[in-house]
Amino acid sequence: MPRLHPAPSVLGPLLASLWLTCAATMVRAEPIADVHALAQKEQQPLLDTLRDLVNIESGSKDIDGLNQIAERVAGQLKQLGGTVEILQPTDITRLDDTPERIGPAVHAVFKGTGTKKIMLIAHMDTVYLKGMLKDQPFRIDSDKAYGLGIADDKQGVALILHTVALLQKLAFRDYGTLTVLTNGDEEISSPGWRSTITKFASDQDAVFSFEGGGTDGTLRLATSGIGSAYLTVQGKSSHAGARPEGGVNALYELSHQILQMKDLSKPEQGLKLNWTVSKAGTNRNVIPAEASAQADARALKVSDFDELEKALQDKIKNRLLPNSKVDLKFEVRRPPLEASEASRQVAAHGKTIYQEIGMPLKVDERATGGGTDAAFAALKARGAVVEGMGLSGFGAHSNEAEYVQINSIVPRLYLATRMIMDLSTGKLK
Repeated sequence: MPRLHPAPSVLGPLLASLWLTCAATMVRAEPIADVHALAQKEQQPLLDTLRDLVNIESGSKDIDGLNQIAERVAGQLKQLGGTVEILQPTDITRLDDTPERIGPAVHAVFKGTGTKKIMLIAHMDTVYLKGMLKDQPFRIDSDKAYGLGIADDKQGVALILHTVALLQKLAFRDYGTLTVLTNGDEEISSPGWRSTITKFASDQDAVFSFEGGGTDGTLRLATSGIGSAYLTVQGKSSHAGARPEGGVNALYELSHQILQMKDLSKPEQGLKLNWTVSKAGTNRNVIPAEASAQADARALKVSDFDELEKALQDKIKNRLLPNSKVDLKFEVRRPPLEASEASRQVAAHGKTIYQEIGMPLKVDERATGGGTDAAFAALKARGAVVEGMGLSGFGAHSNEAEYVQINSIVPRLYLATRMIMDLSTGKLK
């Protein structure tokens, strides 16, 4: 008689195959149709905004340009229904190269019906000088949009504006507050807005920073901190040939100090100190009365900078020439951004969101590079801080043609919108 049921040896593989098929279906969820469709429709408006932002030159020291772009950004946020103000800096950290005037910031708050507090940050300033726009005008060529400062960080500003617009079109207001902050001094180490970023971020459930995601759209949970050491030596001048013993050679003392500080790096823990600039003397035949040097410092932990500064201050107590005067100033240009468990959890959820649209999402927990306002946000943050939410691109800070990849617009809009929605509704704890 014919068998009415498959043999056990056949049934096992069949069931296993069926289970794997079902599991794969569950893993690869479909994108939320309304969100994805609206993200696709939002691509061209975002490009239009990006064109307008690129056409406003806004170097970090170009106050007129920064005021102009701040008005443009504030106007769009007001149209979207936010409570918006253009802020002027009042709490300025004076670094060695801080200009006399600092550009504004745009602050907007959207109030919802929920409880979660979410903050979106980007910067409006660029490294470029006024007049350079003609060399890198806005243009679209194939799958790339080019322009001065387009990757760093005008794309981030545009992406925030259109993420808020997309939420508005979805009539989504389940967050408690959605805060937007765009500042005008990031490229000069945020001397005017670092304390404001830290203060606003301290009570947020999540902070998303919209610096570019690099060429492959990687989210970053850690970045190196940047520090600077400034060493100055005061000696006494004298004739180098007729009476050198009457002087106090500042160059000798400076050399002594640098040599005794050369081994303070701890590469195994990511702490680096390298002396890179020095200056001494005025004439060949004069014992130098003054000398100075600068060092670049990098660290992966905030506490490492504290320990380094203490070590430097201890070192200068040991002088080669007792009659010389040695001073050392240490600046934390930017603290490190350290990966947290909350940030890991949010980034992992981002991976599942990207799976919905059939794309991989890389997350880097190792410090790469340095210099991000996300690090200021993380100093007192109670929630996740995620960097690299911006578009994919290339060419920032260079004379090459700076661009963003147009095909990253829809995925990034979808990611940012879904992150806000899922955080607000408790799908991401």
